[in-house]
Amino acid sequence: MRYGRSPARVGYGALGTRGRGVLAAVALAGCGALLAAGCSPSGAPGAGGSSPPGTGAAGSGSAGATARASASPEATGPPAKGAVTVTGEVAKGLESPWGVAPLPGGDLLVASRDKGTISRIAAGSGAVTQIGKVPGVAPGGEGGLLGLALSPSFASDRLVYVYFTTESDNRIARLRYDENRPAGQQLGAPDTVFRGIPKGLVHNGGRIAFGPDKMLYAGTGETGDRSLAQDRKSLGGKILRMTPDGDPAPGNPEADSVVYSYGHRNVQGLTWDQDGRLWAAEFGQNTWDELNLIEPGANYGWPEAEGKAGRPGMRDPVAVWKTDEASPSGIAWAQGSVWMAGLKGERLWRIPLAGARPVAEPEAFLEGKYGRLRTVVPLGGDALLLVTSETDGRGSPEAGDDRILTLTVR
Repeated sequence: MRYGRSPARVGYGALGTRGRGVLAAVALAGCGALLAAGCSPSGAPGAGGSSPPGTGAAGSGSAGATARASASPEATGPPAKGAVTVTGEVAKGLESPWGVAPLPGGDLLVASRDKGTISRIAAGSGAVTQIGKVPGVAPGGEGGLLGLALSPSFASDRLVYVYFTTESDNRIARLRYDENRPAGQQLGAPDTVFRGIPKGLVHNGGRIAFGPDKMLYAGTGETGDRSLAQDRKSLGGKILRMTPDGDPAPGNPEADSVVYSYGHRNVQGLTWDQDGRLWAAEFGQNTWDELNLIEPGANYGWPEAEGKAGRPGMRDPVAVWKTDEASPSGIAWAQGSVWMAGLKGERLWRIPLAGARPVAEPEAFLEGKYGRLRTVVPLGGDALLLVTSETDGRGSPEAGDDRILTLTVR
């Protein structure tokens, strides 16, 4: 049962002192402050390299201005106990929202999984305007229009990247966004940069993000066919790393392959910490959901292992949850912690970290208050966006669902 569901309707421009701070963070989030948008600040370590983050000299690079602070919590980590405050409601009445990408200036792009559309949300008013529909999207089950990311060069090329399900596969395409065209007709024809990812009614993965190395990462699922996860030749049950044009990225475990890690069941959360380490959230089957620290070429165990199995040659997760407490989708790094959205668990999890080591047990917030939670986006400093997922066919939508909320966290 949900409670406390409806904060006062406030757009970015009506949040008071704290809200104006959130607006400023969003306005800075375009190209240069938001990892989710695929940008790194000019001159930042890792901003122009192609080596995988966290794997060598380039790996010491920042994950962008979002992840940097004047004093690193690396040595001791953040406090064991955190806090979450809901500071506003950016938009409501959204249908099956999934991927979100902040634009320069503070507006948001949001993808509708089931409608196959991308809409723009005005930062000040919360007004929602459809900018276009992605051709070829075939929604069904857990498939449809999923992940969304802006090109690292969005300021000049205006390219929006999407991960979506078609009648035959999951694929990644890019579309040019032209704000000067009429509403509903502002997306150009899709340019497919990568195709052939297995599709299914379930376990389609779908999260995409540009890393601090400006390479494109994608989390995929094994579509319910467990054998795909351990098959190095399959693209199912993997984390993929590619150039913005869809080619295998330099420094991948195998030079001719986009496969970066394997042995995954269904990856829908990707984020980088302040030191460029890649973290991924993964749905378990019936026992354990996982937060994994991703290393290139590593085997994360599925289906031979679920949770902390201690199997030789397989990586154990850093943290685990019972599936009814989490069912994780999006994750974000902020204030020394990974923040993880739970669908079935209907809560936001905080995992405080000192480097790659948890400093305390995961801590739950907002339990049951907003229903299923799908996506978390860092806005810099202590600010996050949180997207609900009550209209995805598995929730119990109430008036105003689905919503995008602003949070401050510590």
